[in-house]
Amino acid sequence: MTLYVDLLFFLNLYLDFLILMTTSIVLKRHASLKRLFLGSLMGVITLLILIYPLNTISLFIFKIVVGLFMNIITFKYQNLKYTLTNFIYFYMISIILGGFIYYLNLEFSYTTLGLMFIENGFNLNLGFIFLLTPVILILYIKQAKDFKSNYNLYYPVSLTLKDGTKLNLNGYLDTGNKLYDPVSNKPIILIEKNIIDLTKYPVMYVPFNSLNNHNLLPCIKPKEVKINEKKYFNYLVGITDKKFNMNGVECILHSKILEEIE
Repeated sequence: MTLYVDLLFFLNLYLDFLILMTTSIVLKRHASLKRLFLGSLMGVITLLILIYPLNTISLFIFKIVVGLFMNIITFKYQNLKYTLTNFIYFYMISIILGGFIYYLNLEFSYTTLGLMFIENGFNLNLGFIFLLTPVILILYIKQAKDFKSNYNLYYPVSLTLKDGTKLNLNGYLDTGNKLYDPVSNKPIILIEKNIIDLTKYPVMYVPFNSLNNHNLLPCIKPKEVKINEKKYFNYLVGITDKKFNMNGVECILHSKILEEIE
């Protein structure tokens, strides 16, 4: 087998650079290009293992040590937690990237016959990997940012009603929810109608506008609302017919809660 060391060197340097840059973007480390390059250069040292026969455990330890040095060179050392976070994200992104490339190679290089995989003669070449890697990492960065921005707006909500009934709900803080009762000026939290049986509680109807339509929103006054172990008493709970169509969300919190949580 012919081994092109120079090509292997540049491929590793390229991939390590992109992985470190992705880690920097996701964790907002703002590493300079110089440090990204030096960290990637440190990663190329792993090519030395091709010269020496190492067993599985020794190889694993060697990669861990090199990975730690790569992250320290790139992001500097501030404290143990900071460094371990960088290190963990670096390897998570490496595994995701490697898994994608392996899956695509398996998908295009083999055909299946029942439970058997038969090679069809096609392999992902280096040019394809060079072009594909940034795309995979850009998609990962986008998904990671979307997840972090949405996840920060999810809150566990404990709703206690007048009769002592407690409901544990998944709440989402929607800055677009600015509903107030015009009489009492109390902000309104929204939940879907299948969660509460309105026949058991006194109901008040609050007028609101929706897409140029005037409607009445049935509301009840809870005993307390608890969010992140903090109790709120000056809120109404509005019962809506609409499905929230959000992953696991059962309760739409009022925008005012953002100010009170902060």
